[in-house]
Amino acid sequence: MTEVIGALATEGVREDLLDLDERDSAAVLTELWEAEATVAPALLRVVPTVAAAVDDIADRLRGGGRMFYLGAGTPGRLAFVDASELPPTYGTTPDLVRALPAGGVEAMVQAREGAEDDGPAGAEMVRGAGVGPGDVVVGISASGRTPYVLHGLAEASSRGALTVAVSGNTGARASVGVDHAIEVPTGPEVISGSTRLKAGTAQKMLLGALSTAVMVRLGKTHGPFMVDMQASNVKLRDRAVRMVQRVTGCEAGRATEALEAAGWSTKVAVVMVLGDHDADRARELLAQGGDSVRGALARVRS
Repeated sequence: MTEVIGALATEGVREDLLDLDERDSAAVLTELWEAEATVAPALLRVVPTVAAAVDDIADRLRGGGRMFYLGAGTPGRLAFVDASELPPTYGTTPDLVRALPAGGVEAMVQAREGAEDDGPAGAEMVRGAGVGPGDVVVGISASGRTPYVLHGLAEASSRGALTVAVSGNTGARASVGVDHAIEVPTGPEVISGSTRLKAGTAQKMLLGALSTAVMVRLGKTHGPFMVDMQASNVKLRDRAVRMVQRVTGCEAGRATEALEAAGWSTKVAVVMVLGDHDADRARELLAQGGDSVRGALARVRS
């Protein structure tokens, strides 16, 4: 097993960096950031694969399903952050997208690296979450062979859930038997095996783009505006006023008035102003338009 792991590209050693610790700090930083610069091109090469996953995930969530992230170590922590940021940004319920990190929530503040080898725990985590046919499970692993993730994906598949595997190596074991296999080969790290670097950046960028694209498909945005955000503080309320102004062309006073009547729901306020409706009617139109501002406005114009 050691030989197999050592053969992975993410475990490789860059021979040109054998003197890295003898270089000055500027040179070390340059190497680190030049390596990071290779991540975005690698992600752009898998756009079609990720796009197909996004569309299938959106279909499941639109039908009442949920999405779960499975990960250990850095992937688990990155997944936890991504899932936790969706409710305030897009007004989702906390159970729509959840992270199921190896070692539990405690592993988010104190690393439990051994938890990644506990395959049965991954399967149990999926069972405990009540994953079913309408749900989605996304497994993230730099190596593509983390037992916790492999067992969790297998359990999710047996329950009829849509499965997505995100790996940092090609030909990953996690890619076998899943509905969508996303492989983003990031190669050897500047610090050999430290996959919180390039591989972690790829995971962070991929999860952020994946969840954002899904939110776009679910009508949580209007153009570039996050019209479903929770306007829970002064900064966000100011942003909500500016959004309503920008989308509708109304004055700040009118935007504030509509937002207050809408309970600070930006999308309701937008439909109120553009359609000259009260909040209740705007909510009805949104429901009829698939909870999308554009869909609701099509109802107004029809």
